[in-house]
Amino acid sequence: MSAEITRESIAEQLGGVKYDQFLFYLMGPYKSFNLNYVLSEEEREGIDIEDLPGPIRRLFRNRDDIDAAQRLLRRVQGKLRTDPGVNAFLALDIGVDTDDVDAATQSIEFTRCSNATAFVLPFLGHNFGVGEEAGSVLEALSETHGDRLVFVREEDVTSAMIRSATVRWDLQVETYETEAELVAKLRRFAGRIMQRERRGDLDRLD
Repeated sequence: MSAEITRESIAEQLGGVKYDQFLFYLMGPYKSFNLNYVLSEEEREGIDIEDLPGPIRRLFRNRDDIDAAQRLLRRVQGKLRTDPGVNAFLALDIGVDTDDVDAATQSIEFTRCSNATAFVLPFLGHNFGVGEEAGSVLEALSETHGDRLVFVREEDVTSAMIRSATVRWDLQVETYETEAELVAKLRRFAGRIMQRERRGDLDRLD
């Protein structure tokens, strides 16, 4: 990688919290699943959206949903940084250019550096694209970081990737109905990781 991602470089981009050495990476479909963020306006003008297959066509029309997902993660991030005071962050916070490190590699490295990682899946009306980024992380880190990774999906979200991942990688999967329930489950997950690190069940990350 031309831009090195380390625990130190991540922490330097974040504000101070009570447990600033406990990095909690929050992943979610807030950017990469909308082709409006990938293609330029000029490139989009050359595409007849009505001729595209349904799942791909919807990716050009769900910017409001994508923005809502990002706002959800921002609210969750703020609540986790306040209580219990862990250093929760999104990939956008670290500011690594995708020209230097591609998005999938960034997610792998952020997960590798973090004490805990959660992939939050709100219901956006489709699941297109969910599997690629998460699958890359699981493929690379399931053996070393599997205990530090959890999927938390809204009740209506279904994914063949998640179903197969629970078998292939013994993936931890939780569901939620409300934002309050989502935050509570992430707080409990972070608390369990902290306790396991203190007991020596998991290595402490320095």
